[in-house]
Amino acid sequence: MSRFTFTEFAGASSFNGASVVAPKSEATRTLAGLMLAGVMAAMLVVADQVIDNWADGHLLLGWVALWSVVFAGLAFFARPLRKITMALAASVDRQMKEAAQIRREEQMWAFANRDPRVMEELRAAVARAS
Repeated sequence: MSRFTFTEFAGASSFNGASVVAPKSEATRTLAGLMLAGVMAAMLVVADQVIDNWADGHLLLGWVALWSVVFAGLAFFARPLRKITMALAASVDRQMKEAAQIRREEQMWAFANRDPRVMEELRAAVARAS
């Protein structure tokens, strides 16, 4: 009896059915940094508009207030954005793994349709499972 096993050598993501979880990736940190920069840019524009309206001639005070808003925003939004981007990256990773599994199953089914021996193996496995 033949057994068909799919192995992934590039990422070594599975070994005997156990998945290996990679540590926090650099890409997730980059995504968190980009989201933080976007939020900070929006806050900077809003703060600049507010300061521009009331800082008639008080330029130094306006710049101090503007940068206070920037640093407060950095401190306030860093952790929530990191959590959001980590969850987003995990979700994308899970969807990519599911898509890869579906592709592998479709390839196996296509191979089984061409080879009657493999189809009999699959039918026997389904019969044993039920």
